[in-house]
Amino acid sequence: QEDLEALIAEFQSLDAKKTQVIESSCPPPSPRLNGSLSAHPEKDELILFGGEYFNGQKTYLYNELYVYNIRKNSWSKVEIPNPPPRRCAHQAAVVPTAGGQLWVFGGEFASPNGEQFYHYKDLWVLHLATKTWEQIKASGGPSGRSGHRMVACKRQLIIFGGFHESARDYIYYNDVYAFNLDCFTWSKLVPSGIGPAPRSGCQMATTPEGSIIIYGGYSKQRIKKDVDKGTLHTDTFLLKTEGARKEEDKWAWSRLNPSGVKPTPRSGFSVAIGPNNRSLLFGGVHDEEEEESIEGDFFNDIYFYDMGKNRWFPGQLKGPKSEKRKRRRGRQAEAEGAEDEDMEKQHPQGPVEIVKEVVAEDGTVMTIKQVISGPAEEEERSESEEEEDGVLSQQVEPCPRSNAMLAVKHGILYVYGGMFEVGDRQFTLSDLYSIDLHKMEEWKVLVEMDPKAQEWLEESESEEEDDTEGAEGGEEEEESSEEDSEDEGGEEQHPSVQPDEKHEDYLSRTEQYWIKLARSNMGPDAKEKKVVKVAHAMAKTFYGDSV
Repeated sequence: QEDLEALIAEFQSLDAKKTQVIESSCPPPSPRLNGSLSAHPEKDELILFGGEYFNGQKTYLYNELYVYNIRKNSWSKVEIPNPPPRRCAHQAAVVPTAGGQLWVFGGEFASPNGEQFYHYKDLWVLHLATKTWEQIKASGGPSGRSGHRMVACKRQLIIFGGFHESARDYIYYNDVYAFNLDCFTWSKLVPSGIGPAPRSGCQMATTPEGSIIIYGGYSKQRIKKDVDKGTLHTDTFLLKTEGARKEEDKWAWSRLNPSGVKPTPRSGFSVAIGPNNRSLLFGGVHDEEEEESIEGDFFNDIYFYDMGKNRWFPGQLKGPKSEKRKRRRGRQAEAEGAEDEDMEKQHPQGPVEIVKEVVAEDGTVMTIKQVISGPAEEEERSESEEEEDGVLSQQVEPCPRSNAMLAVKHGILYVYGGMFEVGDRQFTLSDLYSIDLHKMEEWKVLVEMDPKAQEWLEESESEEEDDTEGAEGGEEEEESSEEDSEDEGGEEQHPSVQPDEKHEDYLSRTEQYWIKLARSNMGPDAKEKKVVKVAHAMAKTFYGDSV
């Protein structure tokens, strides 16, 4: 603990050397998870703060502030003197006061080897109008924690749950605290009724009436020495004030039994408030826990919870209307009554060129062209061509992931980053997607994942770097390694269809491209079966779920 506090203090002394605000345009942020993404209350901007990245050997924590300009689809980095220390799994909430304020509470710092944790209990506010950070020192607040949830409710910040982990033990919380935004004081709420069991990573949403809804979450408990059992919570609770909106309001817990189609059990899902009095959750993972290992199923679905009707329902894509109309006009008369699903299978006549631009971490833009030949006759289509149609129609969709960052602005949901696992390898993402929640027609890719940005170091590789240097080096070290990997890979581009090439030969070449890319990341000693598995996962990230 003392070592971590010294490390944090060292980083803060480096941050203290910054004396002026510097805002500069930049490439998209490096891969990360467990940061916070918040919509600016007055501008068409999203604010990304903090997060973590793990490359197989080292954990990197961030305290950088990035701003995404929605209209320009561009990123800028804002360096502000005396920011909060580096952290992940914190909470951020925006209030519209004085040009906008971003409030940040708690979170954790990890040692570079990821084996020690420091949990913050500090409260910060970023004044968006003046671009200044301010630490708010008030007694009586929550203990240090991460994985908690925080929402702005009336003129208060309400904090619930979370966990604290040390080298020897851990504890999960179900306490509730309120921070008054007018007089800057903490109070611990003692609601009547039976509330949720202790948990972290739940969904927490404020209703228009000023009540709070809690859903799901994760906790674990020790069942025998060195063996923990995780619990995926799927219950729903309402926290409601019973007073006359005075300082001494009384709060009460009650359990809700929502109707509709509930989310499948999961942890690591991300949450946001959508339009029409609905909260939503996206993605997550369902872990199959054995005593020795964990295998996870990752999700990329959306579930909506209607707070007025107390009802869950899955978010289903309707598909772009213009596409359906075009296809309808182009089909034979006898097929006019066919279902929309059949129309999605209509094959484009003639060759189609798919152009992708992938932005690398150093700002390099790679253009990948892929030409798909259209068959002369519909009946000549092979099964592999049908599959390729699936790839093309499904490619604009976030790959399944957990611990992504969400924000909603003007009814549009933005999903940034997160992670998924294949075997014991973790893929950390830096892509950005959006979807109009009013229309629910299609996902749009705003920033694509660069497959070459994936760095993974096996445990057996050299671990003799200095801890402090590694943790501090964070982004710069990642970027240099990514540049190296691009240099090593030469100028090889994603394969494109060659004239008169058989389709199965093209697919085989494409697969070899991804296997070569995976092997260059994993090293020459990696087992072939594992390399192929990782290659398929990288391709899945790039093309979409149907690959």
